[in-house]
Amino acid sequence: MVRKNQLPQFPSDYLNEKAEEYDSSKWMERNQKRSTLLSIQYLYDEKLVDQDEGDIKNSSNLLILDLGCGTGFSSEILIESGFKVIGVDILPDMIVKAKEKKDILKSPKIFELILADINYLPVRLNSIDHIISISAYNFIIHGKENYGKQVKQLTETAENLNNILKKNGRIIIEFYPKDDGELKIFKNSFINNGFDGFMVKNKPKQKSGQTFLLLKKRI
Repeated sequence: MVRKNQLPQFPSDYLNEKAEEYDSSKWMERNQKRSTLLSIQYLYDEKLVDQDEGDIKNSSNLLILDLGCGTGFSSEILIESGFKVIGVDILPDMIVKAKEKKDILKSPKIFELILADINYLPVRLNSIDHIISISAYNFIIHGKENYGKQVKQLTETAENLNNILKKNGRIIIEFYPKDDGELKIFKNSFINNGFDGFMVKNKPKQKSGQTFLLLKKRI
């Protein structure tokens, strides 16, 4: 059972009966939704927004890619905030739970779910306005203990995300790097591959723990 202040282990804590436990955890739901609301605020951070972008807070026509959508807690908040949403997850049990939420939402404009690997997204080039990822981006290097393989994977993924984003596209990633070294390779993978940005930590002196990357596609 996933417990408060204990990060789930990938993929074991997201499969079979663990998926049910995850989805029924009120603490997990509150945490995921709170982080999503904060990520939406970060989308409009003044350091990311150019003066020529117009009414950027009009979310009604914006398509958000929810990377690692899990059971749909984050997608729910994005839909309720007026965005069109495509949720992506690699685990079938997560997508099944997310579909249950989709089926009871009141007439969402667009809410699609895709079973796919974040590293190999079946998404058209220059088609996504913004990307949000809540508590999932760590997992793209799962099983890759070698530093070189980690860097290669992160580089390829950052390049792919750049390609599917429209001009002025932004990415907000909420994740849990295990230490400063891991945080550095995640951040550099974006900075070295077409993005500008910075990080936000609720506890700046803490080496690990919740971290937000605020990124914008470089023109």
